[in-house]
This record gives sequence, C-alpha cells and structure tokens, in this order.
Amino acid sequence: MEGHGEDCKVFTAGYSFHRKPFYMHEPDGIQNYLFRLQTEGNCQLRSDGKFVDVEVGDLHMYGPDEPYELRIDYTQGATGKQAVESGDYHIFFGGEWADRWWHEQGRPAKIKIPLTDNITDLMRQIAMEKRRIDNPYPEICSHYMKILCLSVDRYLSEQPIGGPRTYLAYQIKSYIEENASSAFKLEDVALHIGISISRAVHLFKEAFDTTIMQYALDVRLNMAQERIMFSPMPLEEVAESSGFANYTYFHRVFRSRFGMSPKEFRLTKREQQHIT
Repeated sequence: MEGHGEDCKVFTAGYSFHRKPFYMHEPDGIQNYLFRLQTEGNCQLRSDGKFVDVEVGDLHMYGPDEPYELRIDYTQGATGKQAVESGDYHIFFGGEWADRWWHEQGRPAKIKIPLTDNITDLMRQIAMEKRRIDNPYPEICSHYMKILCLSVDRYLSEQPIGGPRTYLAYQIKSYIEENASSAFKLEDVALHIGISISRAVHLFKEAFDTTIMQYALDVRLNMAQERIMFSPMPLEEVAESSGFANYTYFHRVFRSRFGMSPKEFRLTKREQQHIT
C-alpha cells in the first residue's frame, strides 16, 4: 500500500445527466481539483468573466479556489427553444500527489478529447469504483486517478497545436488503436467519425504521414509481436486475436517486417530470454 504522501484521493466521482435547467455557482472556488468531461449535449461554463459554450469532448480542469460557474439551459434553435440535454463525468480529487502533479507544469483550462479515448474510460471506471459501498481496496481508485492524470499529460504531449482537422485525425487514430484486433474497413472508420472516406484518408495522412490501413497493420504487428514473445498462444491464434484475417497473410507481412517467420521469431526470443 502506498504511503500517505503519495495519496491521490478521489473525494467524489460520477455521471450527471440533465433534462431540466440547472445552475451552479461557486464564486470562491471549489476546495479540490476538478475534472469535468462533457459527454452529451451542451452547457455553458464561465471563463474569463463570460460564459463559453461547452461541447461534447470538452474536458475542463480546475484547481483549488478557482471560481466555478455552470449553466445548463434551453438553447435557441431555428424552431425556437430546444430541449435541455447535458451529460458529463465529473471527478473531485486532491492529495499531495495531486498537488505535485498539478504544479509540475502549466495546465490548460480545457482540452478536447475524442470520447473513444482511454481518458473517458478511466473517468467511467473511477466513477464506478466510487459507487462501491463496501470497498476494501480504496487504493484502486487512487491508482486509477494517477493514471488518468498521467494520461492527460500524454495526450497533451502527443497533440500538436491544431484545430478541428487535428482533432478528427486523432479520433481516427484512437479508433484504429481500439479496434485493431478486429477486422474493419475504411468505411467503418469514416462512419464512426462522421466524415467521408476521402476526407478521413486525407486528414490522417496529413497528420501522421501514413495511411489508415498501414497504421492499423503496424498496431496489429506490434500486438502479435508481444503475444508471440510473452504468451503461450498458438501462432494461428496470435494471428487471429491480433486482427489478421488468415495465417498466410500474417506470416507474409510478419516476415517482411521482422526478417523471420513468427515461429523463428518465437524461438529466437525464447533462446535470448533463456540466456539472460
């Protein structure tokens, strides 16, 4: 169990969905750190003295004593007032580890993340942990919170400064990484992001200097390489579980990438591990 000085305490975490107007104002700021991720609908948060629109995928981060003002209300559309709809994950946390993490570098007030990103999954997992009434392992939630904070750091480090085009390209990248173990087509990627195939192909190539399917192949080969080295799975099962349609194709692309067959690769790595 970690020492007290390494604690990252989650005080409360959950999911809220509003179908009626809602208003919250903490002029003196909240006592703890706050992560708030908009997952459905929209709302407004006050920033620099004025309300700004919050959209799906907006992750707002607040430090202690920062004023907080949230407004969820009807929106004005072409046909008049639109129904209220706003959903979000929120986590209030603190502790010495959180203090150190927060002050290590400047933290942006808001970042945009795809809802397919693991940051969303971590917030959901933390919320589920906090629902447990009888939990003999509260340190699990602390560790999840640390992973979430560090995942935010990694996300920021991997994100070049850019607008909607960059955001869409990273949505495609996240989709590939999450679905590489199953067969998918370019149409599936484009449909998931909500853009045309040609636009998806262009944006991804522009952002990462490789094609969507080439990146998918790279991810699958990396998965297969790890499973060959560290699991007892038969090679045919390695191929299938890593997203390859058949073993013949897997054998060919694996040899092309690593200069040896999957079987030779496994034998070589096991001999090296035995020597060390």
